[in-house]
Amino acid sequence: MDSGINCVALVGPTAVGKTSLGVRLSDHYGWDIISADSRQIYKGLDLGSGKDLGEYNYNGKSINHHLIDITTLESEYNVFCFQQDFYKIFRKNQNENKMSFIVGGTGMYVDSIVSDYQLLPVPEQPDLVAELEKKSTEELAEQLLKIKPFVHNKSDLVLKDRLVKALSIELFKLSDEGKKMAEEYRHPQVNTFVIGTTLERDQLHKNIRIRLEERIEQGMIEEVENLHKTYSWERLEKLGLEYRFVSLYLEGKISTKEEMTEQLYHAISQFAKRQETWFRGMEKKGVKINWLPSENDKEKKFSSALELIDRALKR
Repeated sequence: MDSGINCVALVGPTAVGKTSLGVRLSDHYGWDIISADSRQIYKGLDLGSGKDLGEYNYNGKSINHHLIDITTLESEYNVFCFQQDFYKIFRKNQNENKMSFIVGGTGMYVDSIVSDYQLLPVPEQPDLVAELEKKSTEELAEQLLKIKPFVHNKSDLVLKDRLVKALSIELFKLSDEGKKMAEEYRHPQVNTFVIGTTLERDQLHKNIRIRLEERIEQGMIEEVENLHKTYSWERLEKLGLEYRFVSLYLEGKISTKEEMTEQLYHAISQFAKRQETWFRGMEKKGVKINWLPSENDKEKKFSSALELIDRALKR
């Protein structure tokens, strides 16, 4: 691949058909899919997370996919876990001269690869935390911005507990122990070509409504009921969106199924808007996202994606 690109990413908000498009591209190019979805990594989160495993069966064969159903809700999977798991797959692909292909809508997961977040498993630092907590929010924000001018999450600058945590992490990275650990966790060079797919707002909201009603009909409420046999309502609510609202309904905190459906529809629509805002933020930081036509024409999106990828890879 003389283009230097060794990774392709397909991103976009929920309910725009990323998985089906990703599967077709995977079939066409012979790539495995690396999922970038913060809930599909959990076993048992199927209908609520939009896992759609059936979509990975295409043209009579199963499309290889990674980072789906890899852990349980007993663990807390985060962006650092995703990064480390991705790099393992990426290195294996490099050794086999294969392209790495990310498909997903969890913007921070994708951005952690594209923008090369320098994340480390920072140990507990009680003395440092106690020292930082004596400072004002303004002092902490000023100190953090001196070390890290471009903060990924702006709420880190206004909430004192987040400021303390973020600053303790950055100060650890500057320590001798942190520098030694950074060498241990040195990242491979990933050159990513990013494709974006979305829809016009009315069509996106229509898709969200249709998909939500389908999943409720398919048994999403029963899925959450079964999960509660093992996990607390608090754990399920923490997963957000479908799992939060269905849990609240089952707990009696939302009175009717219809009310739950309406509240959840609006929450998913707002979530899709936040996803698009995240991707625009990536672009503002200098990440080039090559957007496909926003119309609801799957064939046009597929052919446009092929054209973009072939041109980028100089096929």
